[in-house]
Amino acid sequence: MAFTVLIVDDEAHARINLRLALAPLGDWAVAAECPSAASARGFLQTNPVDLVLLDVQMPQESGLEMARFLSRLEQPPLIVFATAHRGHALEAFDAHALDYIVKPVDERRLHQAMARAQVLLEQRALYTRALRQFTDPAPGFWRELIVRSVGRMDKVALNDVLWIETAGNYVELHLAQRTLLHRTTLTELVQYLDPDEFLRVHRRILVRRDAVLGLRQMPEDGYVVALRGGRSLPVSERYWAAVKAALEGCAPAVR
Repeated sequence: MAFTVLIVDDEAHARINLRLALAPLGDWAVAAECPSAASARGFLQTNPVDLVLLDVQMPQESGLEMARFLSRLEQPPLIVFATAHRGHALEAFDAHALDYIVKPVDERRLHQAMARAQVLLEQRALYTRALRQFTDPAPGFWRELIVRSVGRMDKVALNDVLWIETAGNYVELHLAQRTLLHRTTLTELVQYLDPDEFLRVHRRILVRRDAVLGLRQMPEDGYVVALRGGRSLPVSERYWAAVKAALEGCAPAVR
């Protein structure tokens, strides 16, 4: 689904120019074009948007006043000012605008601003999903995790996770090419994982069933599960019988 943008400018040719400049951007859709702040407010009452492209100098109500209104919304859109007047730049950034573009708008410059906005919106969407994942989990088992780290968030499909291992107050998510730290405990996470897909082999370790090549006995009388990719993981005495039965298709694993 495309991100939505509202164009607010009192000059018709300026609105047309912005719409045409946005046309090549497949991830953006123009929701509406408004000739005034008042008409934009009316539109936004029933049509929230992701970003507002806003002129500064307009009759009756300026873009800066409109920005103050937007900032009070429950979910305020991002704001990019597009104006012929350079002198309002400081005021625009005081209004927490994402960017400030001088008209006549350079298409490349506009595209840079929209790319920056898209990154922020995608991160915001991931953050919202991450919060909901723990505060209001969807019914059924999880199919993905939102993993937060310094300066970024990653969406991880559980189908790509080979095994999960406790690491203090975190778990390590082991994928084929990388390992990610996710802030939760294994005890908490296992409640949301499908036991037909993940198998507990140790109090500290869950493995993905379709990643397991076999159960092997070691010379020291211990057992390991061999995973695709060449990794072997220990199977504790508590779990080895249940693991053996599960791999033979006889019983679910002990949690």
